[in-house]
Amino acid sequence: MNKIQKKLGHGIRYFVDSDYRFLINAGRGFYNRLSDEEFLRRKFKAIFHYNLDLDNPRTFNEKIQWLKLHDRDQKYTVYVDKYLVRGYISDVIGDEYLIPLLGVWDSPYEIDFNSLPNQFVLKCNHNSGEGMVICKDKTKLNIRRAIAGLKKGLNQNYYIFNREWPYKDVPRKIIAEKYMVDETGNDLRDYKVLCFNGKAKLIEFHQGRFTDHQTQDFYTTNWKLTDISQSGFAGVSEKRIPCDAPSTLDEMIRLSEILARDMIHVRIDWYSICGKLYFGEISFYDGSGFDKFDKKEYDQRLGDMISLPM
Repeated sequence: MNKIQKKLGHGIRYFVDSDYRFLINAGRGFYNRLSDEEFLRRKFKAIFHYNLDLDNPRTFNEKIQWLKLHDRDQKYTVYVDKYLVRGYISDVIGDEYLIPLLGVWDSPYEIDFNSLPNQFVLKCNHNSGEGMVICKDKTKLNIRRAIAGLKKGLNQNYYIFNREWPYKDVPRKIIAEKYMVDETGNDLRDYKVLCFNGKAKLIEFHQGRFTDHQTQDFYTTNWKLTDISQSGFAGVSEKRIPCDAPSTLDEMIRLSEILARDMIHVRIDWYSICGKLYFGEISFYDGSGFDKFDKKEYDQRLGDMISLPM
């Protein structure tokens, strides 16, 4: 199918499919003035094709939407702030778990690129991905493009896309961290520990996150590959070939439960590098509650793990 045919197909779908039209228009900011609840109800219906039940939520994705609306501890704004959360991590489990910080700025124009090492990572503290610069060789870095990307990222209203309220009031900054690779010299693999009412239950294992062949698998906390899978991720999940457990697994679980203490549901992200554990981030809404599972039973299975205070 050529580009013209694709555009024509999208155009026809836009006019005949109201759910598709809502998602397109939402991305254009047409519904920014909707209340959080109304927006989440409409987006949920557009993605899953059934009504969001906030009175008796049962699935994982339904309960994530309920949590956005009803679990509003102001400390969450600190926890999702990629800069301020470092102080929290240092106080609770120790700064040895932090990736070294190289700098922090309010504007990309303040960055002294000459003072940065040959390899580094620049990112905004309030969003996920927009504006990120992964520099593996500074001599090849297009600084003007990097600044433009960071400026765009800094201006992004990350809250408005999926109404993840903790991001709304994060004081926006740019941080630079040390560029990290694993023991093979490759990009980092992500270990995302899903905690339910303070207990770690599942681990999302991501490989190739910043490539076009990202894979995701769900493991139990004793590193048994599960059959849970989500649309949009391929590779290992399709082949069902388990990977070796990280040497830091037990420590990862223990520390995740310390950080997840007193929280209904939270995801604690880690990197395991040469036998040492590094903190990634804290997220309260995995997939923002809009990632489809390949089978409804998976959505239900994870939903059963969340006990809501209703």
